[in-house]
Amino acid sequence: MSVAPANGNGERILLVDDDAGVRDVVAFTLRREGFEVDEERDGPSALESGRTGRYSLVVLDVMLPGLSGVEVCRALRAESDVPILMLTARDAESDRVLGLELGADDYVTKPFSSAELLSRVRAILRRRELDRAGGGATVRKLGGLQIDLGRHEVLVDGERVHLTLSEFKVLSLLAEQPDAVVSRRELMQHLWASEHVGDEHACEVHISNLRRKIERDPSQPERLLTVRGSGYKLVPA
Repeated sequence: MSVAPANGNGERILLVDDDAGVRDVVAFTLRREGFEVDEERDGPSALESGRTGRYSLVVLDVMLPGLSGVEVCRALRAESDVPILMLTARDAESDRVLGLELGADDYVTKPFSSAELLSRVRAILRRRELDRAGGGATVRKLGGLQIDLGRHEVLVDGERVHLTLSEFKVLSLLAEQPDAVVSRRELMQHLWASEHVGDEHACEVHISNLRRKIERDPSQPERLLTVRGSGYKLVPA
């Protein structure tokens, strides 16, 4: 059935789920909003399609035949910064945390409503567009950190490190006001570019991932510090 575009601006989404019922509902919901949707039902096919670079977003189920969604996420993130939204079971907290640690941008737990899914999809895509529009050539330097906002590049002690879109957003906000404390809620609102703040636990995972990438010793952070009861701050080191 043909569905007239609404407001997806023709952006193409890769939808991966081995459950035909879930695929049908999600694909119809996304197409009704104007998105172009390609569907895959197993891990190897998802990875092959995801590597083409054609997609604005990958909606990826954790449980897949052939290759798990977590493994697909790991492989895609090693090669690309395409946004990834994971679909996970309600009781699979370990999958959600692992997905975020591997670079997924967000997750939705099953069962979910069409409205919730669309909210997450739009938030991720809106954030990506805002990042592109606000590029410029600004470079921020804090001690051994150099953050190029235009190129989305980060150097740590002269060495380039790869950050996910979410990690880069968090780091760039903290770098706007060195030594200033930013709350978890502020970070999540900035991350989603809306009042929707998602799961604040996701913020903690992004902070942990950042420390592994920018700290000399992540177990003894010197740059990205926790201010107990308040939030986080970035200091020169």
